[in-house]
Amino acid sequence: MGSTSPSNKLANERTDLAENRTDWAEDRTIMANERTFAGWMRTGLAAVGIGLGFNALFGKLEPLWVPKAIASLFMAIGIFIFWAAQRNGCAVQSRLDSHHATPVKPNNMRLISGLMALGAITLIIAIWAMDFGS
Repeated sequence: MGSTSPSNKLANERTDLAENRTDWAEDRTIMANERTFAGWMRTGLAAVGIGLGFNALFGKLEPLWVPKAIASLFMAIGIFIFWAAQRNGCAVQSRLDSHHATPVKPNNMRLISGLMALGAITLIIAIWAMDFGS
């Protein structure tokens, strides 16, 4: 009785196909998570850019601290978005197993968002250190 019945063979093939579809779906989810992370990073960069642009356009308003504070607020929002992007992206990544896709390592997500946040912090410091006097 070493032979496999046709119904058992069909059931095994269906199980293998279902497992493959599940693996592919998990790989697609990993790639979607990376696209979402990139979207969050773009949104954070946009917030930093709005702050920088606001300061460039309205930097001479009186009192001088008002445009700096508004610009700093937008940049702080960008920093928060960077932090949230890496937090959520790494959390999703840790729950998934890649099968054929090569995911971005969570440490690289942290590094990218950390460098973006460092750049935004540097811009905030530069804005407050600039002298708008005539």
